[in-house]
Amino acid sequence: MRWAAQTVDADDGALPGLDWAGLVRSVQTPEFEGITFHEVLCKSALNKTPEASQLPFRYTVNTFRGCSHACRYCFARPTHEYLDLDAGHDFDSQLVVKTNVAAVLRRELARRSWTREHVALGTNTDPYQRAEGRYRLMPGVIRALAESGTPFSILTKGTLLRRDLPLLTLAARQVDVRLAVSLPIGDHDLQQQIEPGTPSPRARLDLIRAITDNGLSCHVMVAPVIPFLTDSSRHLDELFAALAAAGASSTTVIPMHLRGATRGWFLSWLGQEHPALLRRYRALYGRGAYVSPEYSRWLDDRVAPLVERYGLGGRKLEHREIPPVSSEHGRKNAGTVAAPTLF
Repeated sequence: MRWAAQTVDADDGALPGLDWAGLVRSVQTPEFEGITFHEVLCKSALNKTPEASQLPFRYTVNTFRGCSHACRYCFARPTHEYLDLDAGHDFDSQLVVKTNVAAVLRRELARRSWTREHVALGTNTDPYQRAEGRYRLMPGVIRALAESGTPFSILTKGTLLRRDLPLLTLAARQVDVRLAVSLPIGDHDLQQQIEPGTPSPRARLDLIRAITDNGLSCHVMVAPVIPFLTDSSRHLDELFAALAAAGASSTTVIPMHLRGATRGWFLSWLGQEHPALLRRYRALYGRGAYVSPEYSRWLDDRVAPLVERYGLGGRKLEHREIPPVSSEHGRKNAGTVAAPTLF
C-alpha cells in the first residue's frame, strides 16, 4: 500500500490548539518528508466572511489550514497562531486536513435556507497544494457545489487542478465556475527562493494553457508584486507577455502587504538574502502592513500599459481584502480569515 510506511501520532497534549478542531490523528509519511498532517473532522465547511469586509461574496470553503507552498509572504500565516502553532515553519509543515469537508459541505448546501450564493475556494490556503494529491478533497467539494446549483471560484498556484479539469468543465455547464491562477514571479530562481514549495512558473503557465484549452477562461493574480524584487519593467513585461501567450484572459496586480506575523517572517528572509533592501522596506512600509500610496500609484502606472499591450484587461474582477480576525472573534471564527481575493 502506498501509505504503508506512514506513522501516526495522535498525542493531543502536543497540539493544544487542535483540541477544539476535531483532531482524529496526526500522520507523517515518507512521501511528504518534514510535513505532519493533522486530520480533523470539521463541524462546518462554509465559512461566512465578516460583514465589515464588504466583499462581493459572503462564503468561502477551505479544505486545509497551513500550506506546503511555503510562500514567504503568505498573509494567511497568522491564522496558524489560533491553533497554538507558529506562523513560520509550522504554517509550512503542520497541515490541518478537513477530511470530511465534502460530506459536511453537501449537508450544508442541502439546507432550505441555502440561497446558492457564490462560494470562493483558495481564499486562505491553497486547495490544490501537494496534500490534495493524497486526500483528494476537491472532487467531492466540486460535485457538491455543482449539484446544488451553487456558483463557485477557485484560486490556486497548484497544478493539481489539471486533474480536475474534466470535472470542472462539466460543473461549468451547471453553474458559473471561475478559475484563477496565482503567478506573481516569472523568474524561476527567485520563485524557488520565495515560493519554495510551489510549482515552477513554467508549470503554472502550462496550467493556464490547459484551462483555456478546456474552454474555460483563466484570470491570473500577479500578486503579490514584491517591491524592488519583482517590480522592474523587464520582469513585469516578460511575465505579462508569458501570461498572454498562455491564454490568460485578465489579470489583477497587487503589491505585497505584510500583516501580523508575516511581516517578521518575510523580513527575516529578506535580511538574510537581500540585506541591502531592509532600509528601503522600512521606508516603504513604515510600521504598517501596506506599501505607501505613492508606491501603489507608481505600480499602477507601470502596469496599466502592460495590461493594455497584452490584452489582459478582460472581465473586470473586483479585488478587496478581508480584514484580519479581531480579538473578539477568538478561536471559534479563526477559520474565517481569508486572503485577498478577486471574485
